[in-house]
Amino acid sequence: MTKPTTPFHARTIVNTPAEVMVGIAYLAVSFMIFPAADATGKVLVEWHGLSGGFVAFVRMVMQVVLVLPIVLVWKGRAALATGHLGLNLLRGIFLGLGGIAFFSALGFMPLADATAVFMVEPMMVTLLAVPILGETIGRRRIAAIVVGFAGAMLIIQPSYAVFGLASLLPIAAALLISLYLIVSRFVSGTTSPLAMMVYSGLGGALTCGVALMIGGVSGVPALDPTPPESLTPYGLIVLLGLIGTVSHLMVIEAYRRAPASVLAPFSYLEIVSAVVLGFLIFGDFPNGLKWLGMAVVVGSGLALYLLELRASRRARPIHPTP
Repeated sequence: MTKPTTPFHARTIVNTPAEVMVGIAYLAVSFMIFPAADATGKVLVEWHGLSGGFVAFVRMVMQVVLVLPIVLVWKGRAALATGHLGLNLLRGIFLGLGGIAFFSALGFMPLADATAVFMVEPMMVTLLAVPILGETIGRRRIAAIVVGFAGAMLIIQPSYAVFGLASLLPIAAALLISLYLIVSRFVSGTTSPLAMMVYSGLGGALTCGVALMIGGVSGVPALDPTPPESLTPYGLIVLLGLIGTVSHLMVIEAYRRAPASVLAPFSYLEIVSAVVLGFLIFGDFPNGLKWLGMAVVVGSGLALYLLELRASRRARPIHPTP
């Protein structure tokens, strides 16, 4: 096997301050609407009896169905060109397995609780970005991540005694999605965002499909391949696919424009929407500590945004020497 001339961790992507600010905006919006897809998945699992594996499978299939025709009609097959086909499919494997873990957790955990446990993901992204992407992190970013994580803990007030081993499912999902985001950052320079969506959808659908086949033989409830018996869930499946696809496309754009360690603290905005939707749809009303946690999460993200904005305004363009 021929070894690459450049180590994987040495591939450092440089972004301008303006690109970083756009990336932050993309990620903030995407994580504010992500919980809508999660809430739809929880409805499918909790109210319609579908397994987490089946919901993750249709989520991946819908991504391919929605994005592939756009790519082919708009730019043709040439738009699917990539220098990292294997890594793009690996992204899909991480995304599919992460979806199975998270949607399965939503079958018995409140939306806000599962989302808050999942909030270890920004810390994982930051830590993984250093050895894998060669990124550096400063004390301000570390402080924002720690403060945001503390706010998430106020919201969830996690207890292993309450959830048992099931509490590890959102953590497993966080690790898998962290790896998905890190690899997305690495391949973003050689693959168009829409093509990345197609490949991750294909990889995720194949992964979830294999998991469902295993579930059909083994009888694992979380991997039950039984489809809906009524027509109502199919409308929700389409909605889940639309929200999830748009959100993930925005995440890809965000990680193409900004370093993973810069974007990580803004992932905490997801918990705000999760708490609101959890109350509106499932009647999970936050207590005082959870409201305080929401304020801490939002405050940490806004503080980092203002710091990055100030840094971008101080930056000066560098002109090449003639």
